[in-house]
Amino acid sequence: MVSGYRVSSDSNEMDVDVIYSYISSSYWAAGIPKETLKKALENSLCFGVFSSDGKQVGFARMITDQATFAYLADVFIDEEHRGQGLSKWLMQRVHEHPSLQGLRRILLATRDAHSLYQQFGYTALGSPETFMQKWQPDVYKG
Repeated sequence: MVSGYRVSSDSNEMDVDVIYSYISSSYWAAGIPKETLKKALENSLCFGVFSSDGKQVGFARMITDQATFAYLADVFIDEEHRGQGLSKWLMQRVHEHPSLQGLRRILLATRDAHSLYQQFGYTALGSPETFMQKWQPDVYKG
């Protein structure tokens, strides 16, 4: 727990405008259309970090079947609120969620937050030769 903040997985509390503002300018989803992001949120288990004044200051989502597999995506903490342990606390809350227990595999992709995720048991792919992808990095560039 971080004083002055709370984490919620109630989809009704997610501030789509705040999430869109951050995600649409991120290195991993720059230019994503708002309607596409809304659809992604609707089909994911979302987590928000909220300050004591109710403003959303962080976010993460799990794309999951809630039985065997999940993909962690779109994790962020607003720059003004960093350095207080919020990302670590958010990850704790995500991994404690009842719907995410007993999963065989959780994947994620990150360019710069390896040390955060390693604290939660994430490692580099053990057998990358078995993984494949269909990657369309310019899909949002119309």
